[in-house]
Amino acid sequence: MADTDPKTDSLFEPFAHKSLKLRNRFAMAPMTRGFSPNGIPGEDVAAYYRRRAAGGVGLIITEGTYIPDPAAGPMPSVPRLYSSESLEGWRRVVDEVHAEGGVIIPQLWHTGVERGERPRFNPDVPTVSPSGIALDGSTLGRAFETAELDTLLEAWVAAAVNAKDVGFDGIELHGAHGYLLDEFLWDRTNVRDDGYGGSLPARVRFPVEVVSAIRAAVGPEFAIVYRFSQWKSNQYDARIANTPTELEQILTPLVDAGVDILHPSTRRHWEPAFEDEPGRDGTLGLAGWTKRLTGVPTITVGSVGLDRVFTTAFTDDGDSRAAGLEELVRQYENGDFDLVAVGRALISDPQWVRKLQTGRTDEHIPFSTEHRKVLH
Repeated sequence: MADTDPKTDSLFEPFAHKSLKLRNRFAMAPMTRGFSPNGIPGEDVAAYYRRRAAGGVGLIITEGTYIPDPAAGPMPSVPRLYSSESLEGWRRVVDEVHAEGGVIIPQLWHTGVERGERPRFNPDVPTVSPSGIALDGSTLGRAFETAELDTLLEAWVAAAVNAKDVGFDGIELHGAHGYLLDEFLWDRTNVRDDGYGGSLPARVRFPVEVVSAIRAAVGPEFAIVYRFSQWKSNQYDARIANTPTELEQILTPLVDAGVDILHPSTRRHWEPAFEDEPGRDGTLGLAGWTKRLTGVPTITVGSVGLDRVFTTAFTDDGDSRAAGLEELVRQYENGDFDLVAVGRALISDPQWVRKLQTGRTDEHIPFSTEHRKVLH
């Protein structure tokens, strides 16, 4: 049986911001599934997302979906936000989610250097990133020429416009985990000297230009969510901001450019973000700092409802048991966040939110590594 849950009624309050009108505070976290052959989400993908909407999820954030750049990612089975076939597949997904009263946004994705040296999707296209530097500091691929950044910007805008045309309720930009936008922010992967690298304001310049251009293209009411993180893939001590002041220097320009909601990605939502910051609240998590510094709605995430971090899902011993939500509720009632993204718990149990709402937490289905092998 799951741990005794605290009173969670407050998490079922409605939420509204611009184009997003949610029935509760629960979001489905974006999680790569890779079940879209040739980049086309099929009926099984539509049914997968519909089941989560039917299970009570307020906002569904889709798995990362490639923008129309030939070097956007390594896998042909990841969905794309371009081509008539892929867009028609997404239109089916949107319609299925809306039919269950859900709200859905796609996560726009460019993996940058994380595409690797041997991509299976467009293998003849070189991997490109801000400086041609991998997350471990080694050389990989090549750097974007300054003149190429305009074309790259247009790809982000085209994906956002496609999302709006298909009927999505907003978009999320993936600027976390060491992928392209994050690579501009991190000083290890951005050593450019052309005005897009060097100082922190220069490193945030390209992500800001992406947000600004998308805002101009989609209009003032179409919600833009921006996901960011300190940690990178296999680089869990990485930081784009060492202090709250540096974090503010990153987030404020993004909000000024048009970001409506910030989605700080952490592996454990309860961990302090700046615990060694003198004279500050060393217990505040990254979501709490984000909201305190910007004032905009914020999404928290990280091992919600489970007792082990998500990276264990990729090991042979990756099962996780259900865990209580006492700390999550405390953070919410303290005003640290507005929405909470649930990941693996929703892969294993499409009815996770509904069971929580109706007091059936003892029926929650624990996450197993087998769950990631199918669209349950």
